[in-house]
Amino acid sequence: MGVRKKEMAERIREEKQQLAFAKLNDCPTSPRKMRLVADLVRGKGVEEALAILRYNSKEASRKLEKLVLSAIANWQAKNEEADVEEAELFISEIRVDGGRMLKRLRPAPQGRAHRIRKRSNHVTVVLGSRNNAVS
Repeated sequence: MGVRKKEMAERIREEKQQLAFAKLNDCPTSPRKMRLVADLVRGKGVEEALAILRYNSKEASRKLEKLVLSAIANWQAKNEEADVEEAELFISEIRVDGGRMLKRLRPAPQGRAHRIRKRSNHVTVVLGSRNNAVS
């Protein structure tokens, strides 16, 4: 392995040390509704994001709040010696993708049936650290 590859691998390892993520799969909410809440906290600091999610009235905000708390716990597990306040964590990426769809039939007039699509989504939260000198 060349010197450049080793340096690149070290840099990637250091960047991964400062990132933490959490995933929520097959959440039974439509992706459109979840994206409305996710857009509120994208790019914000974790304290501000948690405050926004706690006082938002949408059901999706409760699930995202738990997910952000899980991502913070994952970051703390990676960086045991570091302090959360000093690291200045922020939500660097939050992605809402469509999940599995349950297809149901609902009776319609004149003997017909309408298809009902019960949507779900996958949410990924990635936390970054503004303060790179985490020790």
